[in-house]
Amino acid sequence: MEKQKATLFVNQIVYQKYKELCKKAGWIVSKQFENFMIQELEKHGERIRV
Repeated sequence: MEKQKATLFVNQIVYQKYKELCKKAGWIVSKQFENFMIQELEKHGERIRV
């Protein structure tokens, strides 16, 4: 499966705090975003198999 790069613009303070939380909890920010996108697409009837 080919990957696509997405550029996001978010508040720097919010991003840094979330990044710290992800580091403490062992999460990866990009994977969290990918999972969110999959959930939203599936809510709208798209079938995503990755």
